[in-house]
Amino acid sequence: MSLMVVSLACVGLFLVQRACPHTGGQDKTFLSAWPSALVPQGGHVTLRCHYRGGFNNFTLYKDDRSHVPIFPGRIFQESFLMGPVTPAHAGTYRCRGSYPHSLTEWSTPSNPLAIRVTGVHKKPSLLALPGPLVKSGETVTLQCSSDTVFEHFFLHREVTLEEPLHLVGELHGGGSQAKYSINSTTSDLAGTFRCYGSFTHSPYVLSAPSDALDIVITGLYEKPSLSAQPGPTVQAGENVTLSCSSRCSFDMYHLSREGEARELSLSAVRSVNGTFQGDFPLGPATHGGTYRCFGSFRTTPYKWSDPSDPLPVSVTGNPSRTWPSPTEPNSKTGITRHLPIVIRYSVATIIFTILLFFLLRHWCSDKKRL
Repeated sequence: MSLMVVSLACVGLFLVQRACPHTGGQDKTFLSAWPSALVPQGGHVTLRCHYRGGFNNFTLYKDDRSHVPIFPGRIFQESFLMGPVTPAHAGTYRCRGSYPHSLTEWSTPSNPLAIRVTGVHKKPSLLALPGPLVKSGETVTLQCSSDTVFEHFFLHREVTLEEPLHLVGELHGGGSQAKYSINSTTSDLAGTFRCYGSFTHSPYVLSAPSDALDIVITGLYEKPSLSAQPGPTVQAGENVTLSCSSRCSFDMYHLSREGEARELSLSAVRSVNGTFQGDFPLGPATHGGTYRCFGSFRTTPYKWSDPSDPLPVSVTGNPSRTWPSPTEPNSKTGITRHLPIVIRYSVATIIFTILLFFLLRHWCSDKKRL
């Protein structure tokens, strides 16, 4: 008897759940954008409405109720490709999904999804202070600035699903800027960053992205060693190769020169003595500098080792004083080379002028006699 009561209760609970699918918050939906919710003007974005139980049909709407063509009353299946997008498409979207057993019952609204249209305004600039190579445990400040007076800036790390970080713009030197400080121990800082600017009256309509800024965390592995071939002191014009090596199984090496922001990178090769080595051929030496190298792994390209000990490379002599560039000849050399030709033409011109003078004089004398 008790078993029958329990069975009837389970059946009743199942029927209630089927009849009342909205109860208990079990039908939460999720709206996502692919490949990104940051969409270039004129580009496309795919919107998907997810539900853990799965539904095929869903509807879309904007929170601000602004007009977007084909949305009112439309039912979409699995996904919706939106585009080419214009500033009118920028805004916050939600979706509702329909249940497989009912075409008239819809889920609760999904999370809000902000679609930001980029490329509408001039791009800002993005800097890392004191620099993009950040030692583990230290703090870096990312500074986004523009000649345009943006009230808002958005800082975004690429290849993540994170929402762009909203920063309030401040007036600075006739333009605007915003700063954000991050400590490498409290945040997964490494990666490629860009920033965007926008105005208060249209916060989802953004500027073009700033140039990409790679933030690299250093000091995570032991330092490699750096050497120069044929040596740290070379004659001007002599070929120089810098070799970075380590017993750690790095598969990438990075070479930096003091005073320059860019680094050279290449794959590491296992050498005969058991180390992993990368050779950087710098070509004919023109001027010296201080170099360091770092090791890393392909799976974590923005996380590097400690820097090698600094290697000063000095260059002696200056071949450009003796051998002018063939593409930019020395002006004095060019004049000297053509001097004989100039003299010959000048002498011939003088002789021809004298002969012409005497011929005209002789002709005039003969005419007077007649």
